Amino acid sequence: MVQQSKLEGKTAVITGGASGMGRATALLFAQEGAAVSIFDINDEEGQKTVQMIRDQGGKASYFHCDVTKADDIDAAFEASVAEFGSYDVLFNHAGSIIVKSLHETSEEEYDWLMDLNVKSAFLVCKRAVKEMADNGGGSIIITSSIAAELGYALESVYCMSKAAVLQLSRTISTEYRDAGIRCNAICPGFVETAHGLKEIAELDAAGQAWEDSGMAATQGRICYPEEVARTVVFLASDDASFVNGTAAYVDNGWHAKG
Repeated sequence: MVQQSKLEGKTAVITGGASGMGRATALLFAQEGAAVSIFDINDEEGQKTVQMIRDQGGKASYFHCDVTKADDIDAAFEASVAEFGSYDVLFNHAGSIIVKSLHETSEEEYDWLMDLNVKSAFLVCKRAVKEMADNGGGSIIITSSIAAELGYALESVYCMSKAAVLQLSRTISTEYRDAGIRCNAICPGFVETAHGLKEIAELDAAGQAWEDSGMAATQGRICYPEEVARTVVFLASDDASFVNGTAAYVDNGWHAKG
């Protein structure tokens, strides 16, 4: 018997889908049968990801979108719906990090990171939950972090932001459950992406030995973006039909070890 693709017939929207974990997830979404809309500001990498999907026979389009701006978000969603119809899956992934001592972090840096990590999630999910509810429901996955519930030196604002979006995912799961929407968070440790490697390099430069002993002691080895993508696909699929409001730690036991 031929196994059906996990996302056959579904449409997925990914914010921050141009590269890294977002790209890995976009590729896997398409391989599992979904049409994929990528929202990002990195036009070159976004178009490259779309071409990679199309080269493999999948359906995808790229929409330039600054996810800190409501008008951009509305325009991107409307263009996506015009092309692919209603969407069943939202992977709210866009975000970044600041590695810096709390007392050296400026108000401008705080505003920038909170806008990108938290305000964007609020705006994107605010738009999505109403449309998804009107169309019978769906699955939302929000990228949080192991830093949502553990405290890390030099990452104060990042930890704050990831705790905020973890709580957003939990509240969506309760508020919109009866509308047929599931919402879960993924909480990765260090992942082998440009974002993750930059974070490790900056922490190492500040005197923390993550590249060697720190990695071995916490998560054993670095996580690959495809490992995160497989977790997102599971949460997006009907295989996770009764999984709602959870934080999926993709960290090889780091959080459990604490």
